[in-house]
Amino acid sequence: MDSQPVPFQVLIVGAGPTGLVLALWLARRGVRIRIVDRSSEPGTTSRALAVQARTLEFYAQLGFGDAVVEQGREVGAVNFWVEGKPKARAPFGAMGAGVSRYAYALVFPQDEHERLLVERLKAAGVEVERQTELLDFEQTGGRVRARLQRPGGAVETCEADYLAGCDGARSAVRKTLGIDFPGGTYSHLFYVADVEARGPAVNGEVHVGLEPADFLAVFPLKGEGRARLVGTLKEDPARPGEALSWGDASKHVIASMRIEVAKINWFSTYRVHHRVAGSFRRGPVFLLGDAAHIHSPVGGQGMNTGIGDAVNLGWKLAAVTKAEAGASLLDSYEPERIAFARRLVATTDRAFVGVTSPGFLARRFRMNLAPLFLPGLFRFASFRRLMFRTVSQTAINYRGSALSEGQAGEIHGGDRLPWSPATPTAVDNYSPLASLSWQVHVYGTVSSGLEGGCAERGLALHVFPWSNAFADTGLSRDALYLVRPDGYVALADPQATPSALAAYLDRQGLAFPAQS
Repeated sequence: MDSQPVPFQVLIVGAGPTGLVLALWLARRGVRIRIVDRSSEPGTTSRALAVQARTLEFYAQLGFGDAVVEQGREVGAVNFWVEGKPKARAPFGAMGAGVSRYAYALVFPQDEHERLLVERLKAAGVEVERQTELLDFEQTGGRVRARLQRPGGAVETCEADYLAGCDGARSAVRKTLGIDFPGGTYSHLFYVADVEARGPAVNGEVHVGLEPADFLAVFPLKGEGRARLVGTLKEDPARPGEALSWGDASKHVIASMRIEVAKINWFSTYRVHHRVAGSFRRGPVFLLGDAAHIHSPVGGQGMNTGIGDAVNLGWKLAAVTKAEAGASLLDSYEPERIAFARRLVATTDRAFVGVTSPGFLARRFRMNLAPLFLPGLFRFASFRRLMFRTVSQTAINYRGSALSEGQAGEIHGGDRLPWSPATPTAVDNYSPLASLSWQVHVYGTVSSGLEGGCAERGLALHVFPWSNAFADTGLSRDALYLVRPDGYVALADPQATPSALAAYLDRQGLAFPAQS
C-alpha cells in the first residue's frame, strides 16, 4: 500500500447537521477533512425543530451550547385540543432538573440550525464545498478514491483514508455500497408550514389539535406570532402526483383551534418513512444520520440521532487518525449506533401509528384517553423525569459495547456520565469534557498511585471534592470513572486501582501523549 499520506484523512459527503457536526468535531481535533454537498446553499426550509438536551451537551463540548439556546425558544408546556376545545395542558416545568444543564425542551428550526453550524465550521477554518456531487467511489488499498463533480461539470478524483456518508435518505454512499434500507413508507401525506398567525394556540407553547380524521401540531418559533404548523393533506385521486399547496391543507382543525393565519412564509409536503440500513459500515466507509436511519418525527428524535452518530464516529476517527487507538476502535461505531436506531424506529413507529391511525382503538385513545390521563401523569416529578430522559436522549447508553466495563455505584460502563452542577468547591463536572479527550474522574479523594498512573498514561485526572449531590446522581465516592471523549463512561472501577485502569487501556489499545 502507498505509504504517502493523503491530503484529506476524512471525506464527508453531505452538509446537513450530521455532516456539519462530524466536521466540527474532527476539525477541533486537527483532523484533515473535506466536506462536500450537492446543494448550492444550506436548507431554507425544514421539518426538524427540536434540539434535545443531549445534543446541547455535545454542543457545549464544542463551545456553542449556550449560543443555540439563545437563538432557540424554550417551550413550557404542551396543550391538547379535542374537536376544537382545549382539554388539557401538560406543563414541562424543569423536567430535566438534576439530569442536565439543559433541563427543558428547545425549539430551533433546522434551517437556522444549519446556518449556525456552517458559521462555526467556517470559524474553524473549514468551508463547505457547495454544488459538489459524489459520483462514485471505490475502496483501494484500505483507502477510498472518490469521483466528485464540481460546479460547472468538471470531475476530479479525491482520496481519503475514510469516507462518511451523511448524504440523507437517498444516500449515494449507501447505494454505492449496495447496503439495503429495509422498512416502509406511511400512506399519510403531511405538510409543514412556517406561518405568521394569532390566536390562543399561538402563545409560545406547543399545541396539538385532535380530530377523528385529522390532527394539527403547532410549534412556537422565535419572534412574536411565528409558528410552525404540521398537519395532514388528502391527495386528490384526480390529480395524481400534482404538487400541493397551502390551499389544499385542511382548514377545519385550524379554524376549530381559532388560529388566524396572516402570512405563509413557506410551505412543504412530505411523507414519513421508517427504515434502518442493514449495516452502518463497510471498511473505511460509514453511514450516519438519514443515510443510515429514518423514522417518524414523533418526539423530535431524527436530527438529534444523526448528530449523536456524528459525535460517536467523530471521536473514534480522531483517535485513530491521531494514533491514540488502533483501527479496531472503529468496529464499535456500528453496534453502538445501529442498536439504538432500531429501537428508536420501533418506538416512534408505534407512537406514530397511535397518533395518525384511523382505527377505532387508536382514535379512542387520542381523542378520549390521552387528553384525560397525560396531564395527571405530568404532575408527578418521576414521570416528568422519565419522559425527559427518554426524549432528551440522556438515557442512551452503550452498556453492551465492547468498550464498556465495570460498575461503581449505580453507574455502569457505557452509561452517560451523570451531570452535576458547579459547587463552591468544584466546577461543573461537564466542564472538562470541552477538551474532547479521554479523562479520569474521581469524586472524593484520589490515591497517589492513581495520580501517577494517569500521568504516566497521558490521561487528565479531574478530582471533585465529595458532595452528597454526587450520590444523588448515582456516582460512588472515591471510585474511578474513565470517561470517553463523548462523555460516556468507559470503565467504572469502585476500587480506583491504577492496575485496572492500565489493563483497560492495554486491552483497548489506547495510548495518549504524556502530559508535561
